[in-house]
Amino acid sequence: MPSNLFTNQTPESCNMTGSPNTSVLVRDATSDDIVQIQKIYAHHVLNGLGSFEQVPPDITEMTRRYQTIRDSNLPFLVAESENRIMGYAYAGPYRPRPAYRFSLENSVYVTPEAVGRGVGSALMNTLIQRCTALGYRQLVAVIGDSGNQSSIRLHEKHGFRHAGQLKSVGFKFGRWIDSVIMQRGIGEGDGTNPDQAETPPGD
Repeated sequence: MPSNLFTNQTPESCNMTGSPNTSVLVRDATSDDIVQIQKIYAHHVLNGLGSFEQVPPDITEMTRRYQTIRDSNLPFLVAESENRIMGYAYAGPYRPRPAYRFSLENSVYVTPEAVGRGVGSALMNTLIQRCTALGYRQLVAVIGDSGNQSSIRLHEKHGFRHAGQLKSVGFKFGRWIDSVIMQRGIGEGDGTNPDQAETPPGD
């Protein structure tokens, strides 16, 4: 049986940029956080191009998505400050077919007031560490909108490189939208081959 990623993990803290007296705690998300997570994501769905969804998923659907990540023994994190969730991040399978089993796709969302204050970076740092510890080799980011510079810069800061761009694959808010593909190796990356008998990462 897979080990439980969400047991005995030590939360990590940092100070928010521009707020030296305000610390941010990055920890595993729990079901009690779903209401705030849903509000953060709903804002991005309704106001941004980072998500190609057009109708925000409700609490039931967000709970289902959260539980799917947990059941897969993958990290789902929140950044908390002063008892408020300032952002969240998670990693899920990049694709379902078995040859993709060493690759994950990451997602990071923060509240509007947390943009540029180090919350996304704190989440990304911990997410990369967790995915590496589980034995995965590649992280892929699929970023909505080639003009989404805050997300692109965040990923560049954490070692992601541009892997490609899909032009005009989405249509939202009355205009065509690109998808930017970014990627970084983690752990040994493609420098070594996995043992042929190796179980899927995280098991």
